[in-house]
Amino acid sequence: MTTTLPAPEQVTVPVPYHRLAHTERHRWWRPLVGTLLVLAGAFAAALGPMIVAGIVGLSLGLPQDEYGWPVLGDELDLAVGLLGLGLVIPVVMLVARWTQRRPGGTVSSVAGRLRWGWLGRCVLLAVPAVGLMYAVLFLLPGTGAEAVFVGWERFLFGVAVVAVLVPFQAAGEEYLFRGWLVQAFGSWTRSPWPGIVVSSVLFGLVHGYGTPWGMADLIFFGVVAAVLTVRTGGLEAAIVLHAVGNLAALVTGAAIGALGSEETATDAPALVAAVDMAMVAVYGVAVLWLRPQSLLSR
Repeated sequence: MTTTLPAPEQVTVPVPYHRLAHTERHRWWRPLVGTLLVLAGAFAAALGPMIVAGIVGLSLGLPQDEYGWPVLGDELDLAVGLLGLGLVIPVVMLVARWTQRRPGGTVSSVAGRLRWGWLGRCVLLAVPAVGLMYAVLFLLPGTGAEAVFVGWERFLFGVAVVAVLVPFQAAGEEYLFRGWLVQAFGSWTRSPWPGIVVSSVLFGLVHGYGTPWGMADLIFFGVVAAVLTVRTGGLEAAIVLHAVGNLAALVTGAAIGALGSEETATDAPALVAAVDMAMVAVYGVAVLWLRPQSLLSR
């Protein structure tokens, strides 16, 4: 009695996420050329909305600063910046297709697309985790700040801006750091760790340098987000944590009129950074515990 095993081509085993750029058309130079194009495209994506907003502002006769540039206000300035980061998503996907001859959707996940069902489950994990973090910070001594509510009209306008654009901004950063960079290094090395480490350090550096604790917090976030991306086979878990965290911070800023603040996560003091890293770790463990058995599932 004999048993017929399926032919190798009939068994579907997803390629690890970080190796998706290592296709049969891979050449050592393609990730290098692609990275240069991604950086150029990201610069153009950031500059484009600024130029359009400036032209519109001048045509409307808005007040000008000392450089002759129209003053849009904190909320609209933030909207322009968030939009520019969101436009990095199509840039990365197009460069993946042009330079590496692979579907742009393979930057999203091993399924070739964002897995919306899994993304939704990650939201259910991230919202209580971030909410608990803010509750802890509110109760700890020395972490609260006195502020004055800006009023409902300005608050609701600010919330509308961040609610619409922050998910795209967070996704744009994830497509660049946890997507393009992790896969670029993965096209050269079988181990995901070179890409995880380099992308996480660069993620921290692009936010500027404020405190050692803030920098450690950002790099830790980058490492956890990259590990989740590799282990779950896609960007969904990283995008959700990034977006929910930014939404919470910016909605709080909108309430006190601080959307124009130049402070970033890298300016966090030791206690705030420690609480944030604990939240990120808890979320990471929960995601790995509940990740889908099949990485190709929705």
